[in-house]
Amino acid sequence: MVKHLNNLNTVMSRYLDPKSDLVFKKIFAGHPNLLKSFLNAVLPLPESGLIESLEYLPADNIPEIPEFKHSIVDVRCFDKQGRHFIVEMQMSWSKHFMQRLLFNAASIYVRQLKTTEMYKNLNPVYGLAIVADSFSDEASWFHHYRLMNTENHQKTIDDIQLILLELPHFQPKTLSEKKLTALWLRFMTEIDENTRIVDPLLLENPEIKEALLLTREAAYTPEELEAYNRNWDAIRTEKTLIDDKLMEGFEKGVKTGVEQMAKNCLNKGFNEELVAEITGLSLKDVQAIKATL
Repeated sequence: MVKHLNNLNTVMSRYLDPKSDLVFKKIFAGHPNLLKSFLNAVLPLPESGLIESLEYLPADNIPEIPEFKHSIVDVRCFDKQGRHFIVEMQMSWSKHFMQRLLFNAASIYVRQLKTTEMYKNLNPVYGLAIVADSFSDEASWFHHYRLMNTENHQKTIDDIQLILLELPHFQPKTLSEKKLTALWLRFMTEIDENTRIVDPLLLENPEIKEALLLTREAAYTPEELEAYNRNWDAIRTEKTLIDDKLMEGFEKGVKTGVEQMAKNCLNKGFNEELVAEITGLSLKDVQAIKATL
């Protein structure tokens, strides 16, 4: 493997997008050393509380919600300190996604205790979502949520924390964060099917270098590549349907607004020809609206 890692930029290679279902799982669900490096880089953990080792939870530990069947929710783990981590790759934003992430984190939190155990045995749960879609008006790409006293922000309850990484807002040239954070997020945002030459800075870190090897097309069987393409087709179809619904709603809203404008003008005594000129409606449509008044 070392020999292949050293040759990443010596031959022209085709890479796959690490945000896709298949590649994301191959990198992070099968290589705990890579997941540990990634989590330590992006989670708000103190230097004294970095993850030293982690273990994966069973795949059925968190209930699935049919509405989010295209979400990627497969990496679930906990470390030797008992902390639980849920890592999700979300391609498309939904207004209910935050509730879904909180629900999953709360489910993990509750399931820690057996009937006879005490509350003091509960351990913190971190819900991390890597979101490939824009969902906020903020310039920041890092969104951290936890329970906080509204009068004294220094008082917090940290047992359940949600962290969302908004990839489209990530700007590496303006980062002041630690270097490894920037490198991992560059890996998630820059590597895709169009990548042929990898920035040498990404190759300096051994974990990211290993992750790059796992994104090379040559590392996948024909069946896996077919599944990779099907996954992207499903994502594109879903986004197209969402865009169509948004456009349909927009057009319906515009039509309703124009018709209301016509009604207001007619109620004020404007003649039909003038109303048609103002609203852009046909004279026949204006007459039909007037008949309803």
